[in-house]
Amino acid sequence: MSDRCNRVCPVERAGSLDNRIRRWFQNPQKILGPYIKEGMTVLEVGCGPGFFSVAMALMAGKSGQVIACDLQEGMLQKVREKIDGTELEARIKLHKCEEGKIGVSDHVDFVLLFYVVHEIQNKEGLFDEIRSILKPNGQVLIVEPPFHVSKSAFEETIKKAREVGLIDTDGPNMLFHKTVILEKG
Repeated sequence: MSDRCNRVCPVERAGSLDNRIRRWFQNPQKILGPYIKEGMTVLEVGCGPGFFSVAMALMAGKSGQVIACDLQEGMLQKVREKIDGTELEARIKLHKCEEGKIGVSDHVDFVLLFYVVHEIQNKEGLFDEIRSILKPNGQVLIVEPPFHVSKSAFEETIKKAREVGLIDTDGPNMLFHKTVILEKG
């Protein structure tokens, strides 16, 4: 979901988003393990080539579901190729969002916004839409990249989330990254 296509990572650079080096620095199990449990319905906005989506599907287990959402059909195709013919194919639902709207009606337990919020112009609209599909006690994890997003810009993002009724708490400690957990108030 983005209001400016030229700000999203192009499909041609998808390989840089899914590699062993990234897995070493951003281990999905370590980052998401405390939040995702068996049977949950999880939404990843801006899933890219599925670096986190696949790991989340394993964490949510056979009774869970991941909705991997991206603005670019090419990124969804990368996920499709990765899960084709595996048991994860039944657990990961691919969804192409529109500019300015996620467009998911399923109610979710957890939302991951990893390196994506800074790409979105209408943050209030994003948070309002997420709040409307978030289950009671649901959580949203925002992780923004180091050095790319200023402290003041991140604080402004949190302020916009509060304005639609989301409550912020500490996110996971990730060196140099800006993180926050949002909960439905």
